[in-house]
Amino acid sequence: MKGASQARSEKQRTLGFIGAGTVGTALAVRLSQSRYPVIAVYSRSRRSAQRMADAISGCTVYDSAQTIADNADVTFITTPDDAIGQVASSVRWRRGQGVIHCSGADSVAILEPARQFGALVGGFHPLQTFASVEYAIENTPGSTFAIEAEEPLLTLLQDMATALGGRWVRLTSGNKVLYHAAAVIACNYLVTLTSLSTDLWHAFGVQRPESTQALLPLLRGTLNNIEKVGLPDCLTGPIARGDIGTIDKHIKALQLSAPDMLPIYCDLGLKTIPIALAKGKVDEKRTREITKLLKERVP
Repeated sequence: MKGASQARSEKQRTLGFIGAGTVGTALAVRLSQSRYPVIAVYSRSRRSAQRMADAISGCTVYDSAQTIADNADVTFITTPDDAIGQVASSVRWRRGQGVIHCSGADSVAILEPARQFGALVGGFHPLQTFASVEYAIENTPGSTFAIEAEEPLLTLLQDMATALGGRWVRLTSGNKVLYHAAAVIACNYLVTLTSLSTDLWHAFGVQRPESTQALLPLLRGTLNNIEKVGLPDCLTGPIARGDIGTIDKHIKALQLSAPDMLPIYCDLGLKTIPIALAKGKVDEKRTREITKLLKERVP
């Protein structure tokens, strides 16, 4: 383990940010609050850069990406993903300085131009949903951070994740895309499923604001069960019970009122069956019947 003096000296490594969007601003603010000195920011949007600088004591707005690299020991590239490679190749990096991107899907290979200069390269992705700067700052603590790096940068990024009150998982380049796809399914597609649910409520006369409010306690309860009870035991509902009669009613109602949603319902049901079997409250004979019903009713 590192001693307290070594940990303190690592926190004296100055940080700079190229890109002042939602993720970059949230990380910069929270790292600064964790006593990492954030001294420099550059963004194509001067307004965004100034907003970040105004939120962080001692942070200066600069006019180019190169000045960030020249002034900071560790540079975070928090631009949109499509611009990371362009930034990495347009800057003259220094040997031994850290260059980190925060893309969920891209590996450190995108920072190869910086590595060619002798920089230490890494990825540091917060597994979190950031709908706005304010919510991003609020949601960052406690998140898991996906880290791709080699020593000594690896330890620095692990320490940052811990300082932010979070956990970390180390990934290799080959893991990044699957990791990000998993995040999309858990986060973005939850929004999609909620939207589909509100569409069904609209079919019986309830508008989206009201149906969303009605569904939120159910969503929160589900997340609470996932956290407290865990998979697969947190699964509830007709498939978990082996209630084939209810599933059949659902299928018939969807055929009548929302036929475009029937394939989604059936596909998700088929994916739910292994979870129900793992929970152990329904037997294989019953799940074979449910499987047959779901497969037969897909148009």
